[in-house]
Amino acid sequence: MSDATDPWLIVGLGNPGPEYAANRHNVGFMVADLLAERIGGKFKRAQKAQAQVVEGRMGPPGPANRRVILAKPMSYMNLSGGPVTALRDFYKVPTDHIVAIHDELDIDYGALRLKLGGGDNGHNGLKSMTKAMGADYHRVRFGIGRPPGRMQVADFVLKDFSSTERKELAYLVDRAADSVECLLAEGLERAQSAYNS
Repeated sequence: MSDATDPWLIVGLGNPGPEYAANRHNVGFMVADLLAERIGGKFKRAQKAQAQVVEGRMGPPGPANRRVILAKPMSYMNLSGGPVTALRDFYKVPTDHIVAIHDELDIDYGALRLKLGGGDNGHNGLKSMTKAMGADYHRVRFGIGRPPGRMQVADFVLKDFSSTERKELAYLVDRAADSVECLLAEGLERAQSAYNS
């Protein structure tokens, strides 16, 4: 079982490469980038995994201050489990101290839901992580809504946010980053009551 001194591994899920940077599927990367900025770090290539990482501390001074490893897997989304497992093993992070930040189709745009464990809901990044290490990790689910009309899900998630969505995106990414900080400092129940919508 994990204890307060164990590090946390915060994983933003996305696809590497500039052509994917602004896609809905890459909102996990966007939140991870903001968290890295907040702790004053820059992503660099991990030595032991196909990922970029930032190490630092998050949270208020005192007992709620946590050692964190922020990570962006540099495999494609459907292969995220390999890099995350390698980082978990290298940094000796208990599975319940792993947080995956990802896009979620079944939640309205901008809504957040935090949870521990559960299914993958067809999300290829979660599917890969769960296959590699079980389902007992935290998720910060960032709602992107369903595709309009008959658009295929794969096309929808690999498109950039619409101009209307982009007006609110910075605020929503900021709120998602806040929810991660709250989860680490105050626990899942407190973060759920403050941020789940």
